[in-house]
Amino acid sequence: MSVLLLQLAGPLQSWGAASRFARRSTENAPTKSGLVGLLAAAQGRARSDDVSDLAALRFGVRVDQPGVRLRDFQTAHHGDTGEAMPVSERFYLADAVFLAAFEGDGALLEELHRALLAPVYLPYLGRRSCPPARPIPLGTAEQGLESALSGHEWLAGEWFKRKRRSEPEVELGVWLDAGKGRTADHEQRDVPLSFDQAHRRYAMRGVEYTTVTVPNPRAVSRPSGFVHNPMDALGDV
Repeated sequence: MSVLLLQLAGPLQSWGAASRFARRSTENAPTKSGLVGLLAAAQGRARSDDVSDLAALRFGVRVDQPGVRLRDFQTAHHGDTGEAMPVSERFYLADAVFLAAFEGDGALLEELHRALLAPVYLPYLGRRSCPPARPIPLGTAEQGLESALSGHEWLAGEWFKRKRRSEPEVELGVWLDAGKGRTADHEQRDVPLSFDQAHRRYAMRGVEYTTVTVPNPRAVSRPSGFVHNPMDALGDV
């Protein structure tokens, strides 16, 4: 089995799975529909094109840097009458970093990787106002989904790694498509059946939560018995 690895980092991200009307929420991690849409756009597929081959890939995402939730307001007016439309709420994740992976046929994943290197439509992180800050494709590998998400290096920003320098290893949350015969922790409506703007449709997906432990390359070891005294920096008074 092969996997395609994706790096998702940017000033803002927004991954809605249950947004309705004037309230546009975001999940705490990228959705399968959002990433399938990103891959389809990179290939140049139209919204009315079939995406069942992409939706059938097994999906997982690791939270390397959770970010901070932000709320924004948006106003708009009807173009013909000038009448004000209802104020809408938009939610985002700021300074978040994720490692996402798709597991499936190696030939298809290689094709998707090439498309991401030269996308037909520019990728964005959930909304067009959320451009990526780093290259998205990390390549393909011959391994399973779980091992890919547990074995890859920590992708958090350097400042975030230093913030946790007292931890030689860090525990990261992972969301996976629930495997056959396994109980899902919750269900989420984010499997795309159609992106057609006239009739968008999504199916439910069982999601399983777990954690993995990865090394922190910025960890600082302290001598045994070390006691920190902030007054030492002042010297003798």
